[in-house]
Amino acid sequence: MSLRNASRRPARIRTAAIGITLAALALAGCASGAAPSGESTESATSDAGYITPGKLTLATGDIAYEPYVVDDDPSSGEGFEAAVAYAIADKLGFAPEDVEWVRTSFEAAIAPGPKNFDFNIQQYTITDERKQAVDFSSPYYAASQAVVGINGGPLDGVDSIAGLKDVTLGAMAGSTSAQTIEDVIQPTVEPKLYGSNEDAVAAFNANQFDGFVIDLPTAFLATALYIDNSFIVGELPAGGIADEWGVVLAKDSVLTERVSAAIDELREDGTLEEITAQWLGAGSGVTLLK
Repeated sequence: MSLRNASRRPARIRTAAIGITLAALALAGCASGAAPSGESTESATSDAGYITPGKLTLATGDIAYEPYVVDDDPSSGEGFEAAVAYAIADKLGFAPEDVEWVRTSFEAAIAPGPKNFDFNIQQYTITDERKQAVDFSSPYYAASQAVVGINGGPLDGVDSIAGLKDVTLGAMAGSTSAQTIEDVIQPTVEPKLYGSNEDAVAAFNANQFDGFVIDLPTAFLATALYIDNSFIVGELPAGGIADEWGVVLAKDSVLTERVSAAIDELREDGTLEEITAQWLGAGSGVTLLK
């Protein structure tokens, strides 16, 4: 089943327990000050930097997946990242009707150059390398990586990182998942890397590799909905970088500090924790591979 078809399914996978604790959202050291709470749309848009005066232009992927966006429709506000985006908009002083959405590919949004959005939200890990081309907000989520296998396949029964070294793994190119394969698993077999998670899913369903490395929330969704006969082999330790997600802004954007302050306030007032609990669930039960 494709990711697009999967996005027609219910988003609240409460039974899919997520092994990333809500405590990760505390990230207290990331706070950069109080957000402009209660600011009006007029004052929010009076500064230079917005793509369209009086509007907040947001971006997400060409295809937006659940549980991050329900039914590929971010304007509904349904789904983890759609809800976070509208919560940020509210802190910035924008009403829902003043939010406009555009679509970008994952790589295009973090490439150098002008942007057609005020900020972009699609599970971007904050890295120093990416910061050379774009700005990042304060983190709104911290995710771990996991490995998905097929029942009865080469990873059935694997319970350690050593058991992953001699199989073919797959992930999206340029992602934290790909870096985790290189830094944490260090396989003896060259991994298969793809331009998008959707392409990786198609290849995995076609038996082109043995284990799919993706973030843990997506792993729960994948095994429940769109990768047949699959299971989560286990959660992986953090790799060379922490997988903290931030929204992307144009390099040296005048909005970066404002957006970061809004996210910091959402963390401090408990809104991020509530959104995470609603859309990603809580708890675990997944083996941490060592």
